[in-house]
Amino acid sequence: MLLHPETMLVLAHDRRRELIAEADQQRLLHSARLSRLARRARTTSPVRGQPA
Repeated sequence: MLLHPETMLVLAHDRRRELIAEADQQRLLHSARLSRLARRARTTSPVRGQPA
């Protein structure tokens, strides 16, 4: 399989952009989960009779 060097470069750059976008999405989802957990933990009241 013989590909033009520019084609290989374009494919490599596309793949790199995909990986960066995927990492950004994972970071965004992770921070959203953490903020939801923190908000949920802040709004729940401690159980009566249990040490804080």
